[in-house]
Amino acid sequence: MSPLRPDFFRRDPVTCARELIGMEFVWNGCGGIVVEAEAYADRDDPACHTFFRPSARRFVSESSPGTAYVYLNYGMHWLTNVLVKGGPVNGFVLIRALQPTRGIAEMRERRGKDRLIDLCSGPGKLSAALGIAGTHHGASLVDSAECGFFPAANPPTVVSGVRIGISSGVDLPWRFLAAGSEFVSVKPRGEERQPRDRSTREAPPQVKSKRKSPIAPERAMDLPSSE
Repeated sequence: MSPLRPDFFRRDPVTCARELIGMEFVWNGCGGIVVEAEAYADRDDPACHTFFRPSARRFVSESSPGTAYVYLNYGMHWLTNVLVKGGPVNGFVLIRALQPTRGIAEMRERRGKDRLIDLCSGPGKLSAALGIAGTHHGASLVDSAECGFFPAANPPTVVSGVRIGISSGVDLPWRFLAAGSEFVSVKPRGEERQPRDRSTREAPPQVKSKRKSPIAPERAMDLPSSE
């Protein structure tokens, strides 16, 4: 099966985040099914890096859709995102959790964990398990069968809810999860629902931030309380 091509990422981040659920993310022999992802818009989204980082805005301007945006969170954990560009709104999709499918022995060694559920159930965990770090920032996720996303054989039911670990833009239901998966970083709560209303709009709605000062960088695309 062929990996996703750039056209998939020439849309808006909400659509892409939702449709990546159930696809397999492969990185140099390791990988897993995407069971959780979050969308971030480069315009009017106070939780996105582009809201306060000129370097992120340059990255969006200069990079191609399907490029990896990798950054260090809390000075400890590398987080893996993919650039979405060319639709009504540009932005990023943060890959939050995977259900491991390949390279499991190698991922166990990197993580120092044995249980499958502990390998990739969080954005920092999955980057560590797959061996993704800052040196991979700017890598293409659409040009190689070794690194990219592969269509789902059996697409799961997708539920949505608000993004987690952020302090602004908290009302947007832009976190998408495979319903019933035990591999997500944070289990769905009562507010999760079938994606509809705002979460299914092709172009993300504008968000007005009530903050008068920029958001601290480490809170932009944050981890849950655990790794």
